[in-house]
Amino acid sequence: MGMSQSYGPNPGTRADMIAVLRGAVDRGITFFDTAEVYGPHVNEELVGEALAPIRGSVVIATKFGFDIRDGRMAGVTSRPERIRAAVDGSLRRLGTDTIDLLYQQRVDPTVPIEDVAGTVGELIAEGKVRHFGLSEAGAATIRRAHAVHPVTALQSEYSLWTRDPEGDVLATLAELGIGLAAFSPLGKGFLTGTVSPRQGSPRGTSAPPSRASRRRTGPRTSSSWWPSGPSPIGAGQPRAGRAGVAAGPATVDRPDPRDATAGADRGERGLDDRAAVCGRHRHPRRPCHDPRGAGDRYGEAGMRMVGL
Repeated sequence: MGMSQSYGPNPGTRADMIAVLRGAVDRGITFFDTAEVYGPHVNEELVGEALAPIRGSVVIATKFGFDIRDGRMAGVTSRPERIRAAVDGSLRRLGTDTIDLLYQQRVDPTVPIEDVAGTVGELIAEGKVRHFGLSEAGAATIRRAHAVHPVTALQSEYSLWTRDPEGDVLATLAELGIGLAAFSPLGKGFLTGTVSPRQGSPRGTSAPPSRASRRRTGPRTSSSWWPSGPSPIGAGQPRAGRAGVAAGPATVDRPDPRDATAGADRGERGLDDRAAVCGRHRHPRRPCHDPRGAGDRYGEAGMRMVGL
């Protein structure tokens, strides 16, 4: 996503970004996530071009669910005909015959989730999609969707300072054998200890100020909150230092490290407590940092789209 939106223009060329993606595969990364709304559309094109020579060796996930008009988001939409149009567009831009994992990016409260699951199930039967996923959905919605067609994975924000999935959602995933794909596990860069809203860009980089645009928006990352709020960065850095690792890896707490398509195995692989430095001496689902008071992660409109 960051190669096409949210953090401003990349400091490299398109060829540089393709080299980064292919280099990731050389280093063992096989799961790549994109969405029609990233850009919009251009991120899928980038991912498709980069991974075309090695398509058989990687898993590609993409997402539908936003209403895109004149190149901008205009709310959510998951009408069955819109899902089909989105999938056809994604297949074309990715240059592939099948999407390995298709997420509904945000729940559309005007369309029954049963209709969404049924439509994706039809696309799976047609060979256009392999697995069905949800994003930022609540436990009740997950259950309703799963009753119509098996949900393989839930993608939701999860990190030391975003613990929203804990409780009903994680318990539901474990019960139903659904994988968790955590996004922003480093808190949009803040948990690395190299960036703050006041700095704008990570220390040690030449990124232009515009690259920090998303980091400067939202209640949690506003400069007015930052000086007085509880610091998950302060909590993670001492542990990282004692372990002799960087702050970023030390803050990635993975209560369920199964890859996002492991839900297809219906829970044959259990929880793994390789929960990074922070979680070694705690229950893997118990936060090391109390996030209360950290502020909402999105503005009011964005928060209305999560947990439905």
